[in-house]
Amino acid sequence: VQLQACGGGLVQAGGSLTLSCAASGRIFSNYFAAWFRQTPGKEREFVASIMWSGTMTDYADSVKGRFTISRDNAKNTVHLQMNSLKPEDTAVYYCALDSTTWARARSDRRYRFWGQGTLVTVSS
Repeated sequence: VQLQACGGGLVQAGGSLTLSCAASGRIFSNYFAAWFRQTPGKEREFVASIMWSGTMTDYADSVKGRFTISRDNAKNTVHLQMNSLKPEDTAVYYCALDSTTWARARSDRRYRFWGQGTLVTVSS
């Protein structure tokens, strides 16, 4: 499986961005897709996850109500709609994909497949 992330950029606080992650290869229905983010000197942080089949989603408390994760199975693409962006959302965002469980989907160690990262910068 290969993942290609895009959509990052520079935005003012309060603005919006949508990240996309296109997946290629064999994807199984029990896979989870997730977004993580990382800033220099810090560990990678869970942002959101969604089942590849089904509608259940999960969000970090820091983004709940502002970010929305969705997927387009026909295009094998996962999106992260980010609204009301804050300077503290500035990070490199990574998409990830693998078979896991809800209890473990927040752990980056549970994912074998990763996109290359896309930088989101929110100015104050």
